[in-house]
Amino acid sequence: MRYASFENELLARLPAAELEAITPLLEHVDLPKDFVLAQPDKPITHIYFLERGLGSLVAVSPEGQKAEAGMFGYDGFCPTPPSVRSSVSMHEAVIQSPGYGYRIKVEDLWAVMVKSPVLTDILHRSVHNLSTQVSYTALSNAIHHVDERLSRWLLMCHDRLRQDELRITHEYMALMLAVRRPSVTTSLHILEGNLFIRSERGRVTIRNRKALEEFAQDAYGKPEAEYALLFPPVAGAQRIGVNGQ
Repeated sequence: MRYASFENELLARLPAAELEAITPLLEHVDLPKDFVLAQPDKPITHIYFLERGLGSLVAVSPEGQKAEAGMFGYDGFCPTPPSVRSSVSMHEAVIQSPGYGYRIKVEDLWAVMVKSPVLTDILHRSVHNLSTQVSYTALSNAIHHVDERLSRWLLMCHDRLRQDELRITHEYMALMLAVRRPSVTTSLHILEGNLFIRSERGRVTIRNRKALEEFAQDAYGKPEAEYALLFPPVAGAQRIGVNGQ
């Protein structure tokens, strides 16, 4: 199998020898909406490389309250603890937009990593960028208005889904942004009134990405710029980051 066969950004970067070692251990899986990849304080059995779809890394309080801490798609992998030899998740990882990808048993990943320096480096760079994303989510939650936070979130979804139509409910957006649903509804009306998006029941369509980026201002862009530095473009690859997919 040629490396270019993979849509996942990390798998697509592996050299032939490492790809040959990991490919037989990869299991193709469908990933429907609400599919759970990891649960808090539970053992991790597999890690997943998404090819299509979108997942959320969710922090869960002892009382069961939830807020999205991070987002991942074809740009990365999840859950991340096995990359540093941990097999317990501190977060819930769940698919929010359906797709498909590959998974590998944690024990198999560890065995492959011993002989695969490029894979190990790629996983560590991906984890670092996810930590940057999480830190900027915390910053945005603290300093930005919900309109800008929602703009950032929609741009991040758009990056990873690589399509203009996002099938996401108001309830889910409110949960991910840790705000009340009326706040999301009001912000969507503002973005729609500016012709940045079209909002329908269970669906948001990006109409003017450039204007949406300008509206988000400094809420969006830093983690994406770092990703571009950590993962420079390769021939034929679609990119994630500022100013497009």
